[in-house]
Amino acid sequence: MSAAADTATAVEPRREIAGRVWAAIVAAWGVLAGLSPHVLHHVGPLAGAALLAGLGGKVLFFTLGLALSIPMLRRLYRRFHTWVAPALAIAAFAVMFALSALVIAPLITGGPARPAQPGVQLPAGHASHHAG
Repeated sequence: MSAAADTATAVEPRREIAGRVWAAIVAAWGVLAGLSPHVLHHVGPLAGAALLAGLGGKVLFFTLGLALSIPMLRRLYRRFHTWVAPALAIAAFAVMFALSALVIAPLITGGPARPAQPGVQLPAGHASHHAG
C-alpha cells in the first residue's frame, strides 16, 4: 500500500464522523425549530399578554415557524427539483399549527383564549382557577 492510500483511508473516517456530527446538529436545530412555535404560543396565557394569547400571537408564531423552516424547505426543493415538496411541507405545517392552536391549546387552557374586555362580567367563580 502506498502512503497516499493510507492518508486517504485515515481522512475518510474523519469526514464520516464530521458528517454525522453535522447531521446531529441539523437534526437538533430542526427539532428546536419545529417545537418552539408550538411551545411558545402557549406562553400567551401564562404571561397574560393579550398580543401573545390572541390572534396576533398565533400569527406571530406561525410566521416564526415558517421562517425557521426555510432551510428545510430549500433542502426539499434541491432534493426533489420541484416546488411541490416544499408546498406540501408548508401545508402540513399549517394544518398541524392550526390543530395545535385551535384545538389542543383550548383543551389545555380550558377554553379559547380571549383578551379581557372592559365592562364584561366574568362568570361566578371564574377567578378561582387563576393563580395569584
